[in-house]
Amino acid sequence: MRVGIIGLGYRLGWLARIFTAASPDFQIVGYVDPAPAGLPYAQQHGVDVGTAYGSLDELIGRARLDLLMVGSPNHLHLDHITTGLAAGLRIFAEKPVVVSVEETMALARLLGRAGADRVMVGLVLRYAPLYRDLRAAQTRGELGDIASIEASEHIPPFHGAFFMRDWRRYERYAGSFMLEKCCHDLDLYNGVMGCRPRYVSSFGGRRSFTPDNAPEQRGINDTTVYHKKPSGWMGDSRVFDSDGDIIDFQTAMVEYESGAALSFHTNLNVPDDFRRFAVLGAEGMAEGDFVRNFIRVTDAHSGRRLLDKTYGGIEGSAHYGADEAMAEGVLQHLNTGAALPVSVLDALEAGLLALTMDQARRERRIIDMAPIFAAFDAALEGRHAQ
Repeated sequence: MRVGIIGLGYRLGWLARIFTAASPDFQIVGYVDPAPAGLPYAQQHGVDVGTAYGSLDELIGRARLDLLMVGSPNHLHLDHITTGLAAGLRIFAEKPVVVSVEETMALARLLGRAGADRVMVGLVLRYAPLYRDLRAAQTRGELGDIASIEASEHIPPFHGAFFMRDWRRYERYAGSFMLEKCCHDLDLYNGVMGCRPRYVSSFGGRRSFTPDNAPEQRGINDTTVYHKKPSGWMGDSRVFDSDGDIIDFQTAMVEYESGAALSFHTNLNVPDDFRRFAVLGAEGMAEGDFVRNFIRVTDAHSGRRLLDKTYGGIEGSAHYGADEAMAEGVLQHLNTGAALPVSVLDALEAGLLALTMDQARRERRIIDMAPIFAAFDAALEGRHAQ
């Protein structure tokens, strides 16, 4: 399998290693990136990423690709996916797939013509053992009809500072923080609900990474924690006086078509961070945490603990062991047609939810998503929404 990369940043440098280790047939033959931040990592781990090309057209025209991996800044994804599909390639795109409602509709129209199965997406948490165990408990009927979910994605200060310094601090390049970072989590809980979100409200802003909260203001001179994670393209040293326009906390409430509800919270400055959920159903509940590596399932009628499991991390892994499982799953899909746990359409629906959360936050109102999904379905089918 001959593979090309557009956007060899830190994420694709890591995945180049993971996919190459998963299969001897996975051969990266070239990449396009004027400043490949992920190249030193790949080289350090003995991963050959092939020839550097000056443009995507040159890479596609000369390298005879079977698969194109898109890891460029988010605002460039649509153009790069469009070019790859026009060349007849299969695509693996990092999340979020696109950065706006308008781009979502444009990609839906394209997928309606080309076929959604041509594009795979890096919503890696669908592959996490913890999430698979959650869905297995749901399939066994241990949760029953879902009534509500309480969930969060919290990240520690060094990671929040990275967002304030990286190109992801600008919504015009990354989309909102809810889209860029939390689309993983929204996709997971969309999957548990098994239906689309309908009504959305949200509040948030920036309260932690502000000039008044700079450590120097409190006599703290050791600020190395805020520069622990390196930034790549358009990196900056400013954290508490960042010129970015992203928020650093947000809450959202969602009512789904079933009538069930989700409450979701994200914060970028959580020193003892967690990424947890409580899924509450008529027959039982599931509580888990991706960071603290546990899941518990409890029967509602007897109080009996049906599952109490902790997970040992894979040394040197990211995403709680899910990256390795994703590489194996994607390669099996490409080689045999085996089903994937997540589709590009799932990713676009999670993205629409994130974008609607931000619209609700800005406009301070409840938004009905039915017209948005009607337009999405019409775009997929190549017609105008009624």
